[in-house]
Amino acid sequence: MPMSIEPMKALIGLAIVGSLSYPELAAAGLLAGGVLLAVGKLGLVGQLQRVVGEPVIRGVQFAVALLLLEAAVGLSAGNVPVAVAGLAVVGCLALVGYRAASVLLILGLGGAAAVATTGMPTPRLPELALFPAGTPTLSAGALEGTVAQLGMTVGNAAIATALLCGDLYDRDVSPDALSRSMGATCLAAIPIGGVPMCHGSGGLAGKYAFGARTGGANVILGVGYLALALVATGALLAAFPVAVLGVLLVVVSLELARAAFEPVAGHRSLAIVIGVGSLGLAVNVGVAFVLGAIAFWVLSSRA
Repeated sequence: MPMSIEPMKALIGLAIVGSLSYPELAAAGLLAGGVLLAVGKLGLVGQLQRVVGEPVIRGVQFAVALLLLEAAVGLSAGNVPVAVAGLAVVGCLALVGYRAASVLLILGLGGAAAVATTGMPTPRLPELALFPAGTPTLSAGALEGTVAQLGMTVGNAAIATALLCGDLYDRDVSPDALSRSMGATCLAAIPIGGVPMCHGSGGLAGKYAFGARTGGANVILGVGYLALALVATGALLAAFPVAVLGVLLVVVSLELARAAFEPVAGHRSLAIVIGVGSLGLAVNVGVAFVLGAIAFWVLSSRA
């Protein structure tokens, strides 16, 4: 199955805005990885899933869909004509049954535009070293970021993603297995210069939307990422028209929203899904997950 692997958004966001240095980010990622590995090994995430109602998890999926749509609008706003043209291409290919091929065409055109702007870069092998950007440094900011990230990771990357595996791929995947996988990935990637990584319902929905059905898709992506790492430069990445990425995120957000609402039945469940999704967009997915679980428990106890 083409499981998604993506950066931990809360921690990466703090690093991007300068609230965390890379050594602090590395420490937070190692801490998060250790916690995820431990709780997955103990089966605690699966126990939490049995307590939290399914409408809450569907609400988390809807929140991620809204966040993806918000990101799509932000990326597209800088170059509306390119975004409109991209949507037209995706729409036309979808109408004739080639939606899966649209992602290759869109990314290929974007890459060609970037190379045309900056020229063909020279391949360069990175240096291999442990903690190449500095020794991990645990700080108060790193601890706070880890706590915020773990709420999002457990709700979205473990429980919501496990549920989506059944929805889209008819696979019974344990949230504890996903937790262990994320923990091991963080502990393996960060010492060689990586960033904290997790799974996610948005990434999984994106792969499904564009035709990925087996783990072979991840192998192809991995080879592509390695090849890109040899030639990626700041100038090349800056020249890539991000509006085309916005187009792809629109498709992904619609697929994830469909998966979130399709199994929902009853006004109360619908209200919880919409409420958790809206709160996740306005505040934080982790906060929405916790408050949604409390609200579901209160409503269930009164029923």
